[in-house]
Formats: sequence, structure tokens, C-alpha cells
Amino acid sequence: MLSTMLHIPTTDGQADAFAAFPDRGKRYPGVLMYPDGFGIRPVLREMARELAGHGYYVLVPNIFYRTGTAPVIALPEHIGDEVRTTVFEQLMPLIEAHSAERALRDADAYLRFLTDQPEVCAGPVAVTGYCIGGLLAVRTAVAHPGEVAAVAGFHGPVGADGPDSLRRLTGEVYFAHAEADLTPEALAELNQKVEASGVTYTSEVYPGTVHGFTMSDTDAFDSAALQRHWDGLLPLLDRTLADN
Repeated sequence: MLSTMLHIPTTDGQADAFAAFPDRGKRYPGVLMYPDGFGIRPVLREMARELAGHGYYVLVPNIFYRTGTAPVIALPEHIGDEVRTTVFEQLMPLIEAHSAERALRDADAYLRFLTDQPEVCAGPVAVTGYCIGGLLAVRTAVAHPGEVAAVAGFHGPVGADGPDSLRRLTGEVYFAHAEADLTPEALAELNQKVEASGVTYTSEVYPGTVHGFTMSDTDAFDSAALQRHWDGLLPLLDRTLADN
């Protein structure tokens, strides 16, 4: 397993990024992995390596690169409830400044960079994301229908851009929600919007989970839910990227 830090040229500067892939000299399907708001850190590197070990080139960009290199704010080894409020006080201005326009400009750069890597196969890629990264993954998929074969979002505000966005999805979709993320009515409305796109999709709630359940460095972590996330994500990628 190989991993490296890279710099992605964008219209607004250079985005630092983490990449993981099985080996040099071969080509693998590409996966753009958007982090949660806490950004690139050991747990995200670990997850990228895990995914890469299944035969993918995984690129994790620092979505807040305009502020600095990752981590853009000081993070404790464990982001427990006792520090969460303080951390989010620093993060929220960055999240609020990361407009849809910025996100789409960055998505263009990230996908161009990913598909230009010598270790990445020709053909479509997949996009996945966590928390705010789930929203960014959806925005990327909607804006690049010919390039993105699959999109996955975990405990993310995937419907935040409204029904018109979800109806423009073209690749296969997998959404996993924490139990407290959506009411049954909101979930039904979200699923109705995705269904209107005509794509194959799964949109489900993981029972007993709270927002952030995939992240092992937070109090929200649920090991069984993390495994269920892999059990949903890996078959999705296998189905949609197998021909790359």
C-alpha cells in the first residue's frame, strides 16, 4: 500500500491532498473521498488506505485549503463532546464560507487531477463523502454526470441543495443516515427526490447511530455502523467501476 501527500492546482491556489493506492506501475479506478468538516487527519488517512486496499486510487482533498494546509485548526487526538463546541466555533466560519460556487470550482480541479494520475484508469470515477463531504460528493456528481458513475454520502446533509439537485443525479447512489439525522418524513421526502432521478439508489438509516458514526476519533463512532458502511460502499464501487 502506497500513500502520499499531493498538491492539486485550483483556480484559487493549491489544495493539499492525501492519496492512497495499492502499488505503482498499475492503474486503478479512481475514488474522490471528501472528508468531514474536521478534515484530513489520521482517521481519514486510515479510511483512505482501507478503501485503496480493495483496489482503488483514493484522493482525499483538504476542502479548506484556502485557510491553510491540513489540519487547518488544531485538533485533539480524540474529538470528544467536551471539545466539540470549541472546535466547531473555529470550523463554522470555514464551512459557511465554502459556498456552492467554491465547491464546484474545486470539484472541477479535484476530478481533473484525479483522472490525470498515472495510477488511475481511464473511465468514470466514484465520489464519496462524510458529513459535509456527503453534500460535496452530491454536488460533484450532479455537476459531472459523465464522469461520476457512483456517489455515496454518510451522515451528510445530502439534500441540502434541494430537490432539483437530487433529480439531476445520474450515477448509482448510496446514502446512509444516522438515526437522528432525519425524521421519517424527511427521509421519505429525500428518497422521493432521488427516485425522481431514475437512478438505482439505496438510502437508509443505520439504527441506533448518531451523526458522525463512521469517525473513530469522535464520541459518535459506532464500529458496527462503520463496518455496515464498508458493506454498502464496497459493492457499490465494485458494481459501478468494475469495467475500468
